[in-house]
Amino acid sequence: MAACSGQQSDAPATGPITSDVNAPAALMTWGDLLGRPPVSPTHSIQWGPGATDIADLWLPDGAGPHPVVLMIHGGCWQKEIADRTLMNWAAEDLRKRGLAVWNIEYRGVDEDGGGYPGTYLDVANAADSLRAQAATYNLDLKRVAAIGHSAGGHLALWLAGRARLPAGSAMRMDNPLKLVGVVNSGGLPDLAAARTVTARSCLSDIYPQLVGPISSTRANVLADTSPVELLPLHVRQLSVSGHEDRISPPALGSAWARKARAAGDDAFVEIVLNTGHVELVSPGTKAWEVEAAALQDMLR
Repeated sequence: MAACSGQQSDAPATGPITSDVNAPAALMTWGDLLGRPPVSPTHSIQWGPGATDIADLWLPDGAGPHPVVLMIHGGCWQKEIADRTLMNWAAEDLRKRGLAVWNIEYRGVDEDGGGYPGTYLDVANAADSLRAQAATYNLDLKRVAAIGHSAGGHLALWLAGRARLPAGSAMRMDNPLKLVGVVNSGGLPDLAAARTVTARSCLSDIYPQLVGPISSTRANVLADTSPVELLPLHVRQLSVSGHEDRISPPALGSAWARKARAAGDDAFVEIVLNTGHVELVSPGTKAWEVEAAALQDMLR
């Protein structure tokens, strides 16, 4: 498993809420996270017939009903880079905090059927499959919030807005599962904006597969793939960025929050100093504490 990398501008975002943090100057690497002692989910559930129709359920102590965090991993939308196990430590930390976690898998653009529309359909169907688990595991589906990291931030915000998908979209579904909030963890929610600032291999090179083809009935390929086109989402949103993040520069989170607020959404941004991309999903860091606390607050 590898991380995307690239060199972007050091220009800071304007107008963020900035958290001071006493952290070492050296940023975390993926090896720092993946080298931690392994942790395992309570259950791995094959909710559909496809190889990636699987999610890991992490159940907290107690009888419930349990509020649920729907977790979406990143990896530049490519399975060669990451899968859901990258989020195991984050899921375990939330479980210890009393939250159930539904950590989903989906096809990347580098897998058969992935990209447009398969990646989006996988995420949507994985979310809706929670309904089939609710009674067995006493899950409170009136309290479901999502967190997505990197590419997963894009997918989490897209999931929150899919009720607003245009008529005729291949991803439009009846009665989508409702979310109460989203934590956008170093995400890339505005595909057009992100394309120009993140690593080419992370987005620009796979952009055609991710957004799908233009057609006579689909002139704007971003209308059903880029969350910024679905605003307002009508859910609470917190975008958390690392000040030193070069995969998802903090300007992206700040710009998203401004656009979401302008559309009428309850959206905020927090930029954490001395923080890159890995710290955002690493329990024990300031960035992760901000995100975990936000999820707990959303799910009260």
